[in-house]
Amino acid sequence: MPIWSSSTIKKVRVLVVDDSILARTMISKGLSGSPQIEVVATAFNAKDAMTKVEQFKPDVITSDVEMPGMSGIEFLKELLPRHPIPVILVSSLDLKVFDALSAGAVDFVRKPEPGQNEAFIASLTQKVISAKGAHVRPRPGIITPPAASKASAGAGVRQPITLANAPALPPVPPLGNRPVLDNVIIALGASTGGTEATLEVMRRLPADIPGMIIVQHMPVGFTQMYAERLNRLCRMEVREAKSGDEIHRGLALLAPADFQMRVVRVGAKYTVNCMPGEKVSGHRPSVDAMFLSVAEQVKCKTVGIIMTGMGRDGADGLLKMRQAGAYTIGQDKESCVVYGMPMEAYNIGAVQIQGSCEDIAGILLRHLQRL
Repeated sequence: MPIWSSSTIKKVRVLVVDDSILARTMISKGLSGSPQIEVVATAFNAKDAMTKVEQFKPDVITSDVEMPGMSGIEFLKELLPRHPIPVILVSSLDLKVFDALSAGAVDFVRKPEPGQNEAFIASLTQKVISAKGAHVRPRPGIITPPAASKASAGAGVRQPITLANAPALPPVPPLGNRPVLDNVIIALGASTGGTEATLEVMRRLPADIPGMIIVQHMPVGFTQMYAERLNRLCRMEVREAKSGDEIHRGLALLAPADFQMRVVRVGAKYTVNCMPGEKVSGHRPSVDAMFLSVAEQVKCKTVGIIMTGMGRDGADGLLKMRQAGAYTIGQDKESCVVYGMPMEAYNIGAVQIQGSCEDIAGILLRHLQRL
């Protein structure tokens, strides 16, 4: 028998957890259609899942977020310290998915609308296969917003961000009145594992950070909620981008799901253009599309940051940015959930310096202080 025969492929062993028998059946049947996946068991709630984990030792778990009894978030908190297994969430359009990601889940897919089961299964299948090699980092707690809002903090100063059961971050001093920083644009791209990795970077940055643009691969409907979450937890203003938004200090713009976001120069200013467009590097929004527009359009100083994610979206664009004079940073292997995009960028010479998601903010701030 040839060594490449499908019978010799080690399949990804999957446990499907959902309180709905219809959902369990649909997901199990759909994933089993892939020659690379074996659904070894299903569970109807978190308690049942804990038993099945011990019994079947899955490589990857898919889990609903909302379940009776123990929620998906509580399930993650109990599971991951004992069994650091990659968990893919199956979520409705609900903010709780970000709490579950904060608790250690590696990725998520949105529950399908009527008639969208095929696209849902295709997306879930891809994420399950990629998740097998993911680096699971159990987290000490869920990040909570500062007690004071932006409006009430006074003079634009934010209160420190808190993380349950973790040491408080030291204060982040402002960069101050340095006109050179008014003419800097920071572009950041991420995918699998990026929601929390990006937050780890941004919550360590000051309120007067140079203008930022961000692409995070995410299902439709979630980018606005993610931007609002970042806005609550970070010192700078964060919002979902729309065409015509100007890039400026103290503001971070997140590309809307299913739109390509590119930078456009308007005189001495820079704005973003968000259009449906074709997929670039297999994605919409695409990190490559954003990075390439920065390399081609932006004449001021720029910084490119590429973070955790599968595939190679962003690698070519970051190389173009570096060739155009940008300072480029890549997340290191040890802190990535999936060391795919940063690895591809590093291997082609697009990355000048690597660092953990906890260290990237410091690397960036030291570079800005040198300008």
